Amino acid sequence: MTDRHRFTSPRALLAGVILLLWVGGLGFLVRREYFRPNTERLSEAALRVSPGAVYYAVMQGNRQIGFASSSIDTATTTISVDDYLVADLPVGGRVHRASARTHVVLTRKLHTKAFVVTFEGDADPIVARGRVVDDSLLILMLATGNNAPVDTQRIRLSGPILLPTLLPLAVALGEDPSVGKKYKLPVFDPVGLTPREVSLSVAAESSFVVNDSSSLDRTTGSWVGVQPDTLRAFRIVTDTGAGAAGFTGWIDEQGRVVQTSQLGFELRRLPYEVAFENWRLATAKGGGDAIVSEDRDILETTAIGANRRLDERVASLRVTLGNADLRGFDLTSSRQRLFGDTLVVTREAPSSLVAAYSLPDGGRKLMPELTMAEPLVQSNHPEIVRLAQRLARGQRDPRVVAERINRWVYDSLKKRITFGIPSALQVLRARGGDCNEHAQLFVALARAAGIPARVDAGLAYIDGKFYYHAWPEIFLHDWVSVDPTFGQFPADAAHLRFTIGGLGRQAEMIRLMGRLRIEVLGTR
Repeated sequence: MTDRHRFTSPRALLAGVILLLWVGGLGFLVRREYFRPNTERLSEAALRVSPGAVYYAVMQGNRQIGFASSSIDTATTTISVDDYLVADLPVGGRVHRASARTHVVLTRKLHTKAFVVTFEGDADPIVARGRVVDDSLLILMLATGNNAPVDTQRIRLSGPILLPTLLPLAVALGEDPSVGKKYKLPVFDPVGLTPREVSLSVAAESSFVVNDSSSLDRTTGSWVGVQPDTLRAFRIVTDTGAGAAGFTGWIDEQGRVVQTSQLGFELRRLPYEVAFENWRLATAKGGGDAIVSEDRDILETTAIGANRRLDERVASLRVTLGNADLRGFDLTSSRQRLFGDTLVVTREAPSSLVAAYSLPDGGRKLMPELTMAEPLVQSNHPEIVRLAQRLARGQRDPRVVAERINRWVYDSLKKRITFGIPSALQVLRARGGDCNEHAQLFVALARAAGIPARVDAGLAYIDGKFYYHAWPEIFLHDWVSVDPTFGQFPADAAHLRFTIGGLGRQAEMIRLMGRLRIEVLGTR
């Protein structure tokens, strides 16, 4: 694996492993129109919710890499739901331990009152706390480390909310599931913090055999499942384009997940000792080795082999995209053209780098929403503002300032794989990371300087393969792709953009992984 391979770890992979294996996140917003005809049904169903817990092994093929649990506790006026996942994820040649935890407090009508979501990876933990006021206002507090300021947002709601951990419960208890039944839910993207409408359907019904208890095998020293029970289960499928906001998997009649899988990873429902104790013992014996082979590495198993080798700094690239549904992706731009299944990418000419405005205020007047701070892009923080001003040195040409920022990020960040949700301020302080961290810090610095900027994600060619990758775009006369991870300004034509935006949008690329085929038709 070359050095550049090691830094193409997009947040889409993180979303695929954490958000789809662990059915968690920051929240589903369900309109009153959805709840109104079902309020009585849900209220009655909530009375049938009983305390209990289920456990899962997180599997990669036949290898257990983690443990997950989901538990429900009931009180006179509330219901509490706790979900937890911890896994040793093979990324970039090494194992990275990540964990995600959700605590939700519901009313007896299954309306969310409060929640806490915690994600821990290689970087400082990300903690999101939410409090719902009268089903009309969500007060969201996001903290990205012990010393970072808390970002508080007030988000207007149009009705009660559910978290993604509760979606299977609401589907199962709200109405009797049956094959072909469809659900259309306006949701709040759990990562991108943006509303969207998600369509789900019941795709199949089947029976699963699940062991209720476990017994210690004295010969092997491991736990085995006993007392098998047959469950009636339904496969819930999210339609194209939901990304991190959706759920696909098998649930039982009580709305508890039986099985869900993505990218070669699977949550498999098992008794506690089989799910946890066997993994704990295997890890203690060295089962979680730090170095992983390419056949297990997420970067390598999701990379797409090219049919021909490309030169460095490709100026123009023509490829066909096959075996995948391309609807909903951001494939057309000033540098990309899609003709049927053929994508033509042309690197920006020098004339395209002449800006249509001057700093410091021209970009802010032109695109205020893309020069503002947002969660995890703290472009208004004094540390980021001071660095942006130092790099600009009074220069009024956005291209010159953007190129300085690009060079500084490339030179100043140590290149290493990190597994977490990047915060620009954390990256500035830690001075390291992969493409996600490079892109996030660049965008924050560019916005602090008054240059409209956003994150793109897609594929980048490296040494015979197309890897999932993230990089920034800046607006000059038009949008221009740059790559501070590789030190390219502008980025070469071997960058194929599929999405614009944060992790919520990047998660949509999950549906391409393992399916998309690329044929290189020509370059120059």
